[in-house]
Amino acid sequence: MNKLVKRVPALCEYFNAESVFVSRSFTRLKLELSKAITILGDKDEILDIIAVFFNAGKTKNLAPLGAIQLDDSRFSSYSDVPPFDLKDYATTIALQQLRFVSISDYECEIKNARADIFDNCAVATFTVRQTGMIVDNYSFRGQHMSMESRGTFVLVKSQKWKIVHVHLSRISD
Repeated sequence: MNKLVKRVPALCEYFNAESVFVSRSFTRLKLELSKAITILGDKDEILDIIAVFFNAGKTKNLAPLGAIQLDDSRFSSYSDVPPFDLKDYATTIALQQLRFVSISDYECEIKNARADIFDNCAVATFTVRQTGMIVDNYSFRGQHMSMESRGTFVLVKSQKWKIVHVHLSRISD
């Protein structure tokens, strides 16, 4: 019993040191978990932006196109439909709106979507299958459209994630 009483201070010191170690480890774990949850939330937000972009063709609600893309002189885009040159923000928005209002019965399927985050920048990659009827309002004729494309969106985050570059390239007709 005497030996045990003598060891109490040493045991208390040992458990106190262990408690500090566990507490620091727990704090570090909470911080890492918080970062992981934020990244997962950001990834979900970015993947939602891809869906919002293409859903404009289904809903014909074109306002979100301007809300999810950065109105800035550094914005740029390449499209999977003509014209194929590099475009600025205003030209891109006008052509996207024209594209989506000109396609009736529009359907799309986004596959293999992935978002990689680098601080306040992100790269989203995906493939998209789009179908519908391209309508010529002057002749009242339509042409069936079906195409699969690769997509890359580059996004930046200040308050919300916004697309700063769009690159779509057709895989097949």
